[in-house]
Parts: sequence; structure tokens; C-alpha cells
Amino acid sequence: MAANDKLFIGLDVGGTSVKMGLFDEQGELVGRGSVPTPPLIDSDGYAAVTGGITNVLAAASAQIENVYGIGLAIPCPVPADGVIRMQANVQINAPGLEAALKRHCPNATVKFENDANAAAMGELWAGAARGRTSCVFVTIGTGVGGGIVVDGHVVSGIAGAGGEIGHLCMNPDEERTCGCGGKGHLEQYASATGIVTSYLDECEKHGSQPVELDGPSDSRSVFAAAKAGDEAAWAAIDIMCDYLGRALSMIANVVDPEAFVLGGGTSNSSDLFMDRLEASYRRYAITVTADKPIEIASLSNDAGIYGAAYVALQAQEDAR
Repeated sequence: MAANDKLFIGLDVGGTSVKMGLFDEQGELVGRGSVPTPPLIDSDGYAAVTGGITNVLAAASAQIENVYGIGLAIPCPVPADGVIRMQANVQINAPGLEAALKRHCPNATVKFENDANAAAMGELWAGAARGRTSCVFVTIGTGVGGGIVVDGHVVSGIAGAGGEIGHLCMNPDEERTCGCGGKGHLEQYASATGIVTSYLDECEKHGSQPVELDGPSDSRSVFAAAKAGDEAAWAAIDIMCDYLGRALSMIANVVDPEAFVLGGGTSNSSDLFMDRLEASYRRYAITVTADKPIEIASLSNDAGIYGAAYVALQAQEDAR
């Protein structure tokens, strides 16, 4: 890289590790690293992150003064005012961490973003949605998350709840409670946990013995059972596709993105459900949006670092 290249750092803050990526302005990954996630609430925690940044820069033979942006993908809503009020799996003192990062990289603009929103931006910048200006990213894992990008920018919303599609109420008659406290949310049917729950219900209806499951979110075993001809497993997959296809059709009516992009662990089994999901989407969509592509994310676990770096790049450009 040239000595005067502008560099951007993406930090994906997870429950166990902070993954780090160093990027140039074109989205090329030029360095990476990680550190165990400390409580990001005091000088020791901040030093763990800044020390990791120092190591990544050294390995890439890059200089601190060339870092013009640092983005952080974090697993909680990021409101428009930047004050993080709800935290689940990590402890973050955002103002303190931001100040520490700015001291360490004095030329850098620092930007926080929700992790699903960041992943959406990563797929737009360098992944499955590259070359587009809008997309809706859906991550399907233990829960269902999402990120909405319009005109090249993520839609976070005033409370940071933009893209929380997993909590669309799809079935107001549902008696079971979602993890958020609501009922009948998309996450209860389309997540890995929802697929397993539906599968066990369908086994009971069919009077069949379920396959051995490795926990309440082991959708991989359900997909394997479907591949082996398990009718209850196929019924659970159909439930997932019906609810998710209907949710995507509703989102298309509001956002009208160029494409939907599916990520998360469950997307690895898309060869078994994509045809059914597309058919469900077309069944509910209006004519002008019915042919919208549904694609599989390509950045896998790196989407967060790409997207975090990209939102930092945008923030730096906006600040000029």
C-alpha cells in the first residue's frame, strides 16, 4: 500500500472476541486480527482494543496517522443520538471507548453501528449486494436480525430499531412468547430456534419420533432430517418459508430494495429451502416486486468488519 493511503478499521464486537479488519478505501482487506472481548468500560478494556489495533497495523506495515475511520459493529441498538441504552451480551461504555480510540488514532472518525446493520453494509460494500445502492439483509441464526440499506446508507432509525425485522408481529393469535416479550414475532417461526420448535410440534402432530437434537436451536439436524425424508422436518421448513416469505413481501412494499440478502448459519442450508422461500415470497408479493432477487450473503463471518469499516468511511466523508 502507498504511504499516503487512507485506511479504515472495522471492529466486530462479539461476546467472546473483538474481530478487527484493516481496509483501504476500495474495500480491500489488508490486515486482520482479534482480541478476547473484555468489559469495554475502563482503561484496561480500552487498552486491549487499542493494543489489538496496534498489532494489526504493525503486521500490515501501516501507520496510525493513516487511519481515518474506525467503525464498531456492536450487538445492540444504536440510536440516532449515539447514546447506547440497551446492552445484552457485552459491556460497553461507548463515550469512553470512543475517546480512547480517538486518542490512539487521532485522525480517525469513530462510528458505532448495530451488528446486523453493519453486516448489511458489508454485503453492500464488498459482498453479495456489491454494485447496488439498496438491499435488505436478513440474518437467520438463533434469532432473526436485519439491516436495511437505502441509497447506500443504513437505516438505523431514531431509536436504533431500524432493521429489527425479527420482531415483526406475524401472528397476533400466537400464545407463545418471543424472547423480547412479544408474541407471534417472525423470530418465533423463521429462526433456527423457531425451526426446531416447529419441528417438535410437527413430530407430535405426525406421531413421529424427532431426530436427536443438539440443543434448542439445532436447525442443522432438522435440515438433515428433511434431506433424509422426514415429513415433520419438511413441514417445519415450510412454516419457516411461509412466514419469512410473507415478511419479506411486507418489507418490499415499504422499502422496495434492489435485493434481499440472507446470512447467518441457517443460510448455509439454503439449497434445501430457497425454492420454497422464493415461491412463498412471490405468493405474497405484489406484482411489481415479485421478481426481486433473494441472494445468499458472501462475506460470512467477515461481514461485520467490512460493514463497520464502511460506515466509518462514510462517516469520515460526511465529516469533511
